[in-house]
Amino acid sequence: MIHEKRLLLILATVQFCHIIDFMIVMPLGKTIMREFSIAPGQFAWVVSSYALAAFLGNLVSTVVIDRFDRRAALLFLFSCFTVGTLACAFAPTYGFLLAARFGTGLFGGTLGALVLAIVGDVIPLERRASAMGWVMTAFSAASVVGVPAGIWIAAEFGWSTPFLATAALAAAFVTVAFFFVPSMRGHLVEQTIVPGGDMGEVGDDPEAQLLQPRSVSSKIAAPFRAIFTNPNQRAALLFTLTLMLGHFTIIPFIAPYMQINVGFADKQVSLIYLIGGLLTVVLLPLFGRLADRYGRLRVFTIASVLALFSIFAITNLDTDSIPIALLVTSSFFVVASGRNVPATTMVTSVVRPENRGGFMSIRQSVNELALFFSSAVAGFIITEGPDGKLEHYEVLGYFTILMSIVAVFAARRIRAVA
Repeated sequence: MIHEKRLLLILATVQFCHIIDFMIVMPLGKTIMREFSIAPGQFAWVVSSYALAAFLGNLVSTVVIDRFDRRAALLFLFSCFTVGTLACAFAPTYGFLLAARFGTGLFGGTLGALVLAIVGDVIPLERRASAMGWVMTAFSAASVVGVPAGIWIAAEFGWSTPFLATAALAAAFVTVAFFFVPSMRGHLVEQTIVPGGDMGEVGDDPEAQLLQPRSVSSKIAAPFRAIFTNPNQRAALLFTLTLMLGHFTIIPFIAPYMQINVGFADKQVSLIYLIGGLLTVVLLPLFGRLADRYGRLRVFTIASVLALFSIFAITNLDTDSIPIALLVTSSFFVVASGRNVPATTMVTSVVRPENRGGFMSIRQSVNELALFFSSAVAGFIITEGPDGKLEHYEVLGYFTILMSIVAVFAARRIRAVA
């Protein structure tokens, strides 16, 4: 018997560790560039290498992840992630740091997809949004702890200390997971049941065809074929792509915009993540409960409409009032993160448990691609004006609003199957 609350707490800590590892690099950019004598473009590769590795890792895991006990996969990925984070702390050269970040992303990105797959396997659909809300508070907690604490720790003890602290935390939770996460083989049991009757007829069902003996090349291609020939799963991936573009595109420039255009001091930037993160820690579980009670699509749609106003307010902000700016940024944190709770729940429901791990890996890969694309769009649109201020942020906001609207319509094409 699986102890759901204990399992969700452990999964939330896993999410917390890998999210904080990803976020910790960005506020350390100036320090890392000085420490390794590298240019901004080289530092960008330190950030991008993690996302690139996560994309590749998820492609590989799509083929193999559903063939293992979820517990074994979790412990393996979490342990390798911990080693990678520790290697970052002891990087003697830029090349070593780049390789360590790549290795960490290879396992960290896949780890995030596996956590969502486990929630989808263990928690029934009627209670899944509430569970997602608790697990996804890890992102908010990482925002609260990661950015302010990372800046302070690095300033006091050196740039490598945040990586040491994250690795130590991850190692502690690996130990906890080893003793308290039970074996989860339900998706493997279901793979032994051949849909279509006792005679093993699978018809045209791509997921059912995954269960039949095949050549090596066919086995590798089968998960991708099952996903991309399924209209419902294609719709879920399109929804994921548009939602990511409607969320992340403005995020990289929130802090610079508040500093350069609004007048935030360096230390005041931490307040954006601290206040916004604290609010989402409290309110994300509420979004989950509302989605379970009133419907995932309805709550997602309402939160998305509210997010449109927050996106417009942030990207058109013209004030020197710090409190007003914090009110605007906090509203974005709450509604934009809140809509991700029912959205993620809907995405996990489009695939049966025996193929959920592979699908969530592909979904995570789509997320990483969207992250790359959104950063490219932002870099293309945002320019520096004659007075040194950032220009055309409002144009970026209109693009983000458009993608958010498209995501609402894309969500209506998704149908739950499990």
